[in-house]
Amino acid sequence: MSASRLKGKPLLEINNLPIICHVVKKAKEAGIGKVIVATEDKEIVNAVEKNNGEAILTRNHKTGTDRIFEAFQKLKITDTEYVVNLQGDEPMIDPKDIINLNNLMIKNNSDVGTLAAEIKEDSILNNENIVKVITKEKLEDNKFTKALTFSRKNLSKQNSNIYHHIGIYAYKVSILEKFINLNQTKNEVENHLEQLRALENNITIMVALAKFSPIGIDTKEDFIAIKKIMEYKS
Repeated sequence: MSASRLKGKPLLEINNLPIICHVVKKAKEAGIGKVIVATEDKEIVNAVEKNNGEAILTRNHKTGTDRIFEAFQKLKITDTEYVVNLQGDEPMIDPKDIINLNNLMIKNNSDVGTLAAEIKEDSILNNENIVKVITKEKLEDNKFTKALTFSRKNLSKQNSNIYHHIGIYAYKVSILEKFINLNQTKNEVENHLEQLRALENNITIMVALAKFSPIGIDTKEDFIAIKKIMEYKS
């Protein structure tokens, strides 16, 4: 609820449904496992439960990954090998892309995986609200390639293999536990990118190509743009 660029954004409504509940719907449509919202805000728990979702209240954490690990521990789940962290500001993510990420994680026995989409507008490159990922090789359908780095800063398209990062991570449970026990790094804190903690501690992050490039909601302008698209589609 205290997101610095757009206060209270999880409960902003599109088609009379809070953004967080749209994300829950997309996660459920993927059908790959139990869907639970992890949040430090009681208002979000109430909104999710009111709309037939499941939520768990956590302590205040420095990062979303620390939060999902606390929720995972509270749930006492013992028969799960992977946890998918879908960020609550991705109401337009395509469930097929979530399914593909999950399948690639299992097929490749990967530690951490995420999604990225092709950049079709130059304005994305210099928008610091949009995270970019540079990969070792060109992204191709149904394949994984290594992430070299992530950045919010202005990046030239001359950088080969630069993509629009999407707010989702799949973790092997053992790696998730390892990750949250690592100290935050200087780069992570300065750039507000927790994935840099993984890379700087030699944890490999694999990237899959998303067929659809959703807009995440970071600003009021993002919200207005997504609201128009989703209301038009309905």
